[in-house]
Amino acid sequence: MLLTLFLAIVFCAAITLMLLSAVAFIQDKRFFSSAPKEAQAVIQPREQELFRGARAMGWVLMGLAITLILGTGLIAALDGIRNGFTFRQFFLRFVLIFTLYKLYDMVFFDYFLLVKFRFFQFYYPEVAPVYENRKYGYNLRSQLMKLFVIFPAVSALAAKLCTLL
Repeated sequence: MLLTLFLAIVFCAAITLMLLSAVAFIQDKRFFSSAPKEAQAVIQPREQELFRGARAMGWVLMGLAITLILGTGLIAALDGIRNGFTFRQFFLRFVLIFTLYKLYDMVFFDYFLLVKFRFFQFYYPEVAPVYENRKYGYNLRSQLMKLFVIFPAVSALAAKLCTLL
C-alpha cells in the first residue's frame, strides 16, 4: 500500500513536470489538444523561445517525465508480480494510482493552476478571456468520465495483463 501511494505521488509529479515542460518551455500548440476549443482557437504559435535553449530543456524534461510515468507502471507491475498479487490486488493498485492522479489533476491543474494562479494565462495571455469568470477548469464531464469509466477499465486491463505474466 505504501509503495502504491508513493507511485501515485511519482506519477503526479511526472505529469506536473510534463505539463511544465509543454507549457513553459516547449510551447507547442499541439500539446493543448485537451484545452477548450475556444482556447485552442486563440492560442498564438510561439516562434521565439522563452530563452535560448528553452525548447531543448523542455524536451529533456518531457523525456524525463515520460520515463517516470513508464517507470511507475513498470514498478507497480513488477512488484505485484514478485509479491504474487491477485487480479483484485493489481486492479486496486492501478485504480488507486489513477484515481489519486485524476483527483490531483482536477484540483491542482484545473482549479489552482488554471483558475486561481492563472499559470496558463501567464504564458498564453491571449487565453485569459476564455477562462475569465470560471469557477472551475473547463472539462469536468470528461474528467469524471476518465475517473469513473476509462481509468477503471484501463486498470482492469493492466491487472489482467499482470496476472497473465
